[in-house]
Amino acid sequence: MPIETIENTWITLADGRRLAARLWLPDTSPAPAILEYLPYRKRDGTASRDETTHTVFAAAGYACIRVDIAGTGDSEGQFDDEYSEQELRDGEEVLAWIAAQDWCDGNVGMIGISWGGFNGLQLSFRQPPALKAVVSVASTVDRYADDIHFMGGCLLSDNVNWGGQMFAYLTRPADPDLRVDWREDWLARLQTVPFSSVDWLRHQTRDSYWKHGSVCEDWSAIQTPVLAITGWADAYVNAPSTLAANLTVPTKAIIGPWEHRYPHISKLGPGDFHSEVIGWFDRWLKGQENGVEDLPAYRTYLQEHFNPTPKNSPRHGRWIAETNWPSPNVIEQVWNLAPGGFSQEPAGGTVTVASPCNVGAESGYFCAGMRIDNELAGDQASDDALSVCFDSAPLQAPLELLGRAKLKFQFSVDRPVAQLVARLCDVSPDGVSQRISYRSLNLCHYRSHETPEALQPGEIYEAEIALNECAHHLREGHVLRLALSTSYWPIVWPGPNSAEVTLCLQNCALCLPVREVTHEIQASEPGPAQAYPVLAVEQLRPPSAQSERCVTDDGQVVLETFDDYGKTRDPYHDLIVGSDVRMHYGIHPDDPATANYKTEWNFTFEREDWHVAISTECRMTCDAQNFYLYRKLRATEGADEIEVLTKEWSETVPRGLL
Repeated sequence: MPIETIENTWITLADGRRLAARLWLPDTSPAPAILEYLPYRKRDGTASRDETTHTVFAAAGYACIRVDIAGTGDSEGQFDDEYSEQELRDGEEVLAWIAAQDWCDGNVGMIGISWGGFNGLQLSFRQPPALKAVVSVASTVDRYADDIHFMGGCLLSDNVNWGGQMFAYLTRPADPDLRVDWREDWLARLQTVPFSSVDWLRHQTRDSYWKHGSVCEDWSAIQTPVLAITGWADAYVNAPSTLAANLTVPTKAIIGPWEHRYPHISKLGPGDFHSEVIGWFDRWLKGQENGVEDLPAYRTYLQEHFNPTPKNSPRHGRWIAETNWPSPNVIEQVWNLAPGGFSQEPAGGTVTVASPCNVGAESGYFCAGMRIDNELAGDQASDDALSVCFDSAPLQAPLELLGRAKLKFQFSVDRPVAQLVARLCDVSPDGVSQRISYRSLNLCHYRSHETPEALQPGEIYEAEIALNECAHHLREGHVLRLALSTSYWPIVWPGPNSAEVTLCLQNCALCLPVREVTHEIQASEPGPAQAYPVLAVEQLRPPSAQSERCVTDDGQVVLETFDDYGKTRDPYHDLIVGSDVRMHYGIHPDDPATANYKTEWNFTFEREDWHVAISTECRMTCDAQNFYLYRKLRATEGADEIEVLTKEWSETVPRGLL
């Protein structure tokens, strides 16, 4: 179907601010519409990806619209925070505006991955009349429990990493071809860019800040059908099955082998994302009786052991399906912990977990898919060697896991603040350890994420860790390993002091979601990715990536990464954009207070005689009492790099119980 592309149009909000939008309109009018609402710049940031999605959806008879959130890209106004009340209120206005256009028939769906997956659910929660269906990819239902800031009450290093990335992103100017006031607006952005990593770090418990936008607060509020998708290499694996289990509207979950990318552009085995999306919207926006509501509640890729490597490569496994979720095919098996392994009956005695701070060297990048390569979890054997492991006997028959394993344990500590990290691994006969799932818990949160409490050394407590969702087939002869550690760097920021956690084995058990079926139903798996249009950018500098580990003279274990995202010219409007990022993670194995992080982002924008360059730096260090955050911005203009602004910020945030 022929489509018309409108490079930019303006959506004027009630308060006069204008949001910038790009349109792909089908030849048939009016048509249902699909909205993607992001802060990542439609003009250049997501332009290549948008070409692979919205052109296909428009050709299928949908009016597609990509809108820049206020204060980002070419949109007017000031950005304040992720998923803020302003963002969601503006989103409601955008939905109403779309529904009122003569090219729209009044029915609107939302699609998005990560940020767009979040706000699609969040806007559905608010029940705007025009929104009729959602496709949410790599999202969360609980902003405190399952985002990039905290995990089990532990601080994730990605809180500062993501804050640094957003800092760099939010300093980028609007396009002078669209905004005559671009320079005035740019200077305002540079001066007022939020110190997001600090703002997030000040909310260390599950308070009202995190409850805002967490749709798990009221499942019944979502009244639009939801298709929830993610991939096992992604950080966001818990939402699809949770939505399928709790929403009362038609809901389907799909989890493939993918990383943090739309499935059709995954580097781990692309899937037919387009057909799934079009089928969903055909049913709920066009009213076609195509049977998508009769698909299995949960379709997933059951992974198997392969030689894990940080490099992007296809996964091993097969597609399975569960008609209903939760499924009667999944039964909980209780494996009691015993010294070095498991037992049928509770065992006596204790085991002490006290790990060096560098456990986690093979953990991979927290959210694989954000870097170019070298970001997946590797062979866990070296991390296992520094952890306390409980190994099964070699399996006498295959074992399939589907769901969230739970570790229930009784413990004492020698410090008021301590962490425990649990990993499930599939260990091959030759000793290669593949991570199946993991999860951390700040033990001060043993009772509640809302009201944690300092621990009393020597006192006995009970806690539970629900590991992240998994789907895994262990072969006969393989070993199921539970590895426990008191650190997991660089994913988890360490506690203030090295701590010992002592487990009382008589009350420690691993509860496994074991899947047993006598007859597999038709999996209805997504097929291979179909052909899709590719934006014909002119590549002026190719992308590249590297990662290096070393030990410094003072004993710090250091990981340094570099991703050059290249430099390209857009064929539609001749904008030339280049970017790269360096990251540094360091820690001494014997001292958690030495944990340190640094990132540097560089952006360049050019067109004819217009040149802009932005460099940002973010750092975070700590001691036993505080976190110390620093950032610096330098912006220049012109080919001779005349300085526009250089500014530095420093903040100290008390650790509380982190």
